[in-house]
Amino acid sequence: MNSQIQPIRVDLLTKEYPPEVYGGAGVHVGELAKELRKLTDLRVQCFGAPRGAEGVLAHAEPHLGDGANPVLNTLAVNVAMAAAAEGARLVHSHTWYANGAGRLAQTLYGIPHVVTTHSLEPLRPWKAEQLGGGYAVSSLVERTALESADALIAVSRGMREDILRVYPDIDPERVHVVHNGIDTAVHVPDHGTAALERHAIDPDRPIVLFVGRVTRQKGLPQLLQAAFEFDGTAQLVLCCGQPDTPEIAAETAALVDELSRVRSGVVRIDGMLDAVSLRQLLTHAAVFVCPSLYEPMGIVNLEAMACRTAVVATATGGIPEVVTDGETGLLVPIEQEDDGTGTPLDPKRFASDLAAAVNRLLAEPALAARMGDAGRARAEEHFGWRQAARRTHDLFRRVLGG
Repeated sequence: MNSQIQPIRVDLLTKEYPPEVYGGAGVHVGELAKELRKLTDLRVQCFGAPRGAEGVLAHAEPHLGDGANPVLNTLAVNVAMAAAAEGARLVHSHTWYANGAGRLAQTLYGIPHVVTTHSLEPLRPWKAEQLGGGYAVSSLVERTALESADALIAVSRGMREDILRVYPDIDPERVHVVHNGIDTAVHVPDHGTAALERHAIDPDRPIVLFVGRVTRQKGLPQLLQAAFEFDGTAQLVLCCGQPDTPEIAAETAALVDELSRVRSGVVRIDGMLDAVSLRQLLTHAAVFVCPSLYEPMGIVNLEAMACRTAVVATATGGIPEVVTDGETGLLVPIEQEDDGTGTPLDPKRFASDLAAAVNRLLAEPALAARMGDAGRARAEEHFGWRQAARRTHDLFRRVLGG
């Protein structure tokens, strides 16, 4: 840390923090915190079990009684976080799960609140299936926090546009773009085969790889429909994270079973992958596919690119800021409902277009290899966490008037 710059105490407020990570926001927070610690006095407050790391305070969710909406547990943790934030000069919250804590600390202690937006609740209406009435509460918490925040960080230009469209009362001058990053020293090609052997993946057949949570925004049902049209020589490997609801888990399982009846090489891996397994699967994939219907940026695309793998992805949200069409992969156009669900207006066409892009790269391995090389170069040049942390820290100082 530069001895000429007086460090400020910043409390980073988040639900996810390593090792309890289930999505891109958790990856973001873990990597950003590593770099921010070099620049300021950073304290992390998160949910879950004690981490045992200096400067990290974890809060267990209380048991409010059987049948209590889980959003109430989240609010209870937010109150504990706000209490523990006393003494901070600035709070920085991530996702609605911790936005309430930031807003409380801002009000209680008269300190600035910076919010990083990884997604927006009004653009994820399917969460009502998961949270019931709690979805209305999560939306209220997010709106209140964002509209009152001293500054907002959007993880892409597309995310910034979404913020200003969904929350028109927010001053555009308060919304700043800081792209997600990637540690290209960690995310590197790994030609080991232990992960393939562990999951009975044939190294001699091309692999089409998906990595993501089982949630409607990730477009997994659309991918499974497209897979009926994939080249029959390819395998489809689905690395499925935590499902949002039992209903979508059952729907996904039924689609996987249906696909498996008509083609071989469908492999499903449930749960979060360890870093080595993820690198090996990404490296061995002929194509990484990201069929998201809503994706403010998508760190996993960067991870694939860093492993020199060509990407096929939906041209939505912040994805086009990461995947350069025709250079690091292929972008699949999509026309979507404007009701917040992101549902394709023509689901059959979207699935067929997705399949056509995947099949093109399967048929042209030399093209896929060139795109993989270009993706690695792009990840190294444009998406470092050190740069993201410095831009974030500069924003902290501006908000504090320093």
